[in-house]
Amino acid sequence: MNAVFPGSFDPITSGHMDVLTRASRIFDHVTVTVMHNARKQGRHLFDLDERLDVLRGATAHLSNVSVDSFGGLLVDYMAQQQKGIIIRGLRAVSDYEYELQIAHLNRQLGEVETVFIMAATRWSFVSSSMVREIASYGGDVSEMVPRASAEALRRKFGEAYAERAAGQIEHH
Repeated sequence: MNAVFPGSFDPITSGHMDVLTRASRIFDHVTVTVMHNARKQGRHLFDLDERLDVLRGATAHLSNVSVDSFGGLLVDYMAQQQKGIIIRGLRAVSDYEYELQIAHLNRQLGEVETVFIMAATRWSFVSSSMVREIASYGGDVSEMVPRASAEALRRKFGEAYAERAAGQIEHH
């Protein structure tokens, strides 16, 4: 059985990787799909190609995982790919309420099932937006994201990392 793990992955976090790795043990194949909306262009830290590259790097060790993108309704993508299972990660009860609504809508629109996988407790506080915020100040996010994401964040916020390192050297 094949599944799709959709998201914006801006960037992919260790919590995403935890859910994805566990899903890859359950399903024969998992496609990580970057859902993008042309109307939201410019609202992401990483453009679509950067996110796809980071995802390919982060998932290279998972032989039954592939990376794709789609710019429309998830149910349309699912129909095109002939896949009927959506994987969604949950961090907290607040995620569940939102994801439950989406799961019901997807089921009604496209007759697809959603499987929820709880993120490991150690990642329950990690979100892409918080990772971006910390990295924008040159903070160490290496434990919160896979190496491919950490490297991309360092490239994106190189000046902040350099300033922070210089500031830390002065204090020693």
